[in-house]
Amino acid sequence: MRVEGQLVFSNLALRLNAALAGLGLAYLPEDQVQTHLAAGRLIRVLDDWCAPFSGYHLYYPSRRQSTPAFALLVDALRFRG
Repeated sequence: MRVEGQLVFSNLALRLNAALAGLGLAYLPEDQVQTHLAAGRLIRVLDDWCAPFSGYHLYYPSRRQSTPAFALLVDALRFRG
């Protein structure tokens, strides 16, 4: 289907606001839109093609040579999980 117009955003918040305003479809992380889905402000489409998100992964070159700042980052990410 060919549609007129196109919106392009480099920011999740702008994409979410456009979807909430009814300007079109938006591909967004579920954790960012869960409250809007629950309230009926947004609806999920193409559900069969949305794989579950297993979480973020952090890859780094070596555990032996990490800096104190990197160790703090890893600890903070573990705490949030």
